[in-house]
Amino acid sequence: MTASTRTDPASTSPVAGPGLGGLPDRDLNRAELIDLVKRIGDRQELWRQHVAFDDDERHYECLHRDAHVDVWLLCWTPANDTGWHDHDTSSGAVAVVDGSLLEQRLAVGSPELRRQVDAGNAFDFGPDHIHRLSGLAVGSVSIHAYSPPLWRLGQYKVDPSGALLRMSVSYAEELRPIDEPAAS
Repeated sequence: MTASTRTDPASTSPVAGPGLGGLPDRDLNRAELIDLVKRIGDRQELWRQHVAFDDDERHYECLHRDAHVDVWLLCWTPANDTGWHDHDTSSGAVAVVDGSLLEQRLAVGSPELRRQVDAGNAFDFGPDHIHRLSGLAVGSVSIHAYSPPLWRLGQYKVDPSGALLRMSVSYAEELRPIDEPAAS
């Protein structure tokens, strides 16, 4: 991910502060990740000042990173699309706090699985989850948490023969659709 603005996630983080009960000194499970993104989403003072929108580069901000979890604010417009990707060895959770996102799941031999996730809703996933996210409404905002923290992600493209290829990318690179064949 390449952000329009990035901050260095310092050791003092608003996420682990008072009122959230701190974070355990271990990787979080999916239920804990869902709870974390919902709690942070409810505390607008932790993230609202970082909200910004850009059609060309999705704006995002790291709110917290330690040895066991990282938490991100992502801002979306309908022009923002991650492309197909996985989260390597990390499980994750997403809470939509403003607007709506479209999550598409990759399906073989059947149509894609699609769902609209509106403000006030959240979902979680394991490391085996392959999906893409895009903004459905101008001004959509989501909170994402990953455990263990992201280091690598898998990004997918279809080659000219129709084979699905996985490319490993750094968590610091902005995810975008790559080399997709033109719609016919």
